[in-house]
Amino acid sequence: MSAPPVGRTAEQAPGIDELLERVRAGYERVGAREAYDAVKAGVALLVDIRYAALRERDGLIPGALVVERNELEWRLDPRGSHRLPEATGHDLRVVVVCDEGYASSLAAGSLHQLGLHRATDLVGGFQAWRAAGLPVTARVDRTAAPGVAGRQPMPGGQ
Repeated sequence: MSAPPVGRTAEQAPGIDELLERVRAGYERVGAREAYDAVKAGVALLVDIRYAALRERDGLIPGALVVERNELEWRLDPRGSHRLPEATGHDLRVVVVCDEGYASSLAAGSLHQLGLHRATDLVGGFQAWRAAGLPVTARVDRTAAPGVAGRQPMPGGQ
């Protein structure tokens, strides 16, 4: 177990709810329809960080780039040696998607620390996307590099 930040006792360290509140205060989150429209218009990159079992159980969002959470910063840092071709610059609009919109908030905060100042996350995550009736497919691309699945085109666009 790691020690609390210097100058704080464990009791003074923020709990997860406070941490989420702080992180989310640093950017504007987006809803499912807004994220869909941005991706369809080609002005945002949707990044699915759910782990494989959830993707296999619930399916994929067409057009989303699948990057395992533990590789996210490595793959999206525009200056990183392990970046993906989609990591084109610090102005990239990234919308991070997890299952219910909690881990994605922390991930978006981490991307902000790397200088991706337009990073955000999807309120309610994949579950909100599906509940909004937006496209989902059961196909999982198992031919991509470990931790990264291929992108599928958005219906009617990109």
